[in-house]
Amino acid sequence: MNQNEAVLLTDEQMRQFITEGFLILKTDFAPEFHQQLVQQLDQVYEEEGNPGNNLLPRIREMQKVFENPVIQGALTSVLGPNYMMHTHRHGHRNNTSQPGSWHKDSYWGYKRMRNHHPWWAMIMYFPQDTPAELGPTGVMPGTQNYNTRIFESDESDSEATAKGAAGTFALIHYDIWHRSTPNVLGKNRYMLKFEFMRTQAPQAPSWNNQVKEWVTPASFSAPIIQHEALWRETWNWLSGQAGRSRDASLSASEVGDSVEQLMNQLKQEDQAARAAAADKLGLLGTNALHAGAVEALASALEDSFEPVALNAAYGLSRMGQQGIDSLLQALTKGEVSVSRTAAYGLSASGKQAVSGLIQSLGSKRAETVAHAVFALGELRQSAAEAVPALISLLTHEAQYVRHEVVEALGNIGTPSGQIVAALTKCLQDPDTQVRFMTGLSLAKLGSSAEDAVPQLITALDDENRYVRGHAAEALKHIGTSRAKDALINFLLDSRWCPTTTPASTFYP
Repeated sequence: MNQNEAVLLTDEQMRQFITEGFLILKTDFAPEFHQQLVQQLDQVYEEEGNPGNNLLPRIREMQKVFENPVIQGALTSVLGPNYMMHTHRHGHRNNTSQPGSWHKDSYWGYKRMRNHHPWWAMIMYFPQDTPAELGPTGVMPGTQNYNTRIFESDESDSEATAKGAAGTFALIHYDIWHRSTPNVLGKNRYMLKFEFMRTQAPQAPSWNNQVKEWVTPASFSAPIIQHEALWRETWNWLSGQAGRSRDASLSASEVGDSVEQLMNQLKQEDQAARAAAADKLGLLGTNALHAGAVEALASALEDSFEPVALNAAYGLSRMGQQGIDSLLQALTKGEVSVSRTAAYGLSASGKQAVSGLIQSLGSKRAETVAHAVFALGELRQSAAEAVPALISLLTHEAQYVRHEVVEALGNIGTPSGQIVAALTKCLQDPDTQVRFMTGLSLAKLGSSAEDAVPQLITALDDENRYVRGHAAEALKHIGTSRAKDALINFLLDSRWCPTTTPASTFYP
């Protein structure tokens, strides 16, 4: 294998990632590489404890892992060629027979909208042979898009695990439900977790794309709820064709049911049947406007089963102005969970939704404002007219509103002068999470954020490790001479020595 050539994912692998939220892949290192890696991990953990965020410099061999063509290709395929490794890293050592609890990883207390678009991903790397009995990470396929846990804890038949030979790794959507499985062997099981972020919205497919149109996988690794409209939208977004699915309404013959049949199915007690009906109604798009489908889907936004509500939201995004109006009403007047779900639909509704979203920024309910900001950010350049209104929210009393605003401004990106000036001030926000998300947004803006360099240099001395880390990444992505000089000086001053330990402080 050419070590300089990334092994990009195939269309089918990307389809699996979109639908199921994960891939289990394997690097091609020799067994001796992983034997040495595990020996070093054993020594470090026994003598020094968990190295935490210093995992990469302390275990030097790990850098070779992230230079491996399989890992580089997987990350490039999902996050684009300029992806960023987050400064938070963690090695999990598990030797307990007790299973972990199902969870989604947090954003260190940061109350952000979880995103169906893959802006973030994680790699969980297993440096030793990890059979099921050693307790590999388990994931619940297809749950990356759900805020709620829709499955029972004992649904082990549906759980997928990252079991395999040394060098196996799970590439997962950041928001998928996962856990550690029981280690009944009692031996050390290491799982090395690293997080990655996209720094640019997709402009074209970044995987080995051969088929332009979305094709639903013929089978899944576990029973999952159908989200055809959502999957198509995500495929098009990743292809650099955001919004194209809105113009591709299907006919009743293609869907297989009439509008009337689907509306009746939406009233059934069976949750999966309701979800399927909402999905198919959405696929009909503007072809269902004459038969009351908008009203039916608007009602389904309040369904207690989250997959039904999600399908309704994405379905309404395909139904033109009538669908957008229904989503806007739910955004401002629905319960908080309904408002959030409506925001997902609005984030896929295109420029037609922008004016209504701007009006929603004046809501007295902070959650509504945050949801509207999220949707505007996902609409990116189409929402440029919202920038003045968004900037005015940077003094909002609710911290999580400001969190969403700094992220949205980085996604929209234009007019860059106004955005850079506003984000530069955010590096001094009293809220830690506003400051570290500002660094990520400035990184997305690249060289156009040059004017933020002086304040980023100040942020390199911030009390918070992630603010410092994101400031350094922003300087890297800005890439001007001034930014590079500042970054080099910072890295030299904070240089980590990977061989310095309590037992060997300076010699040999």
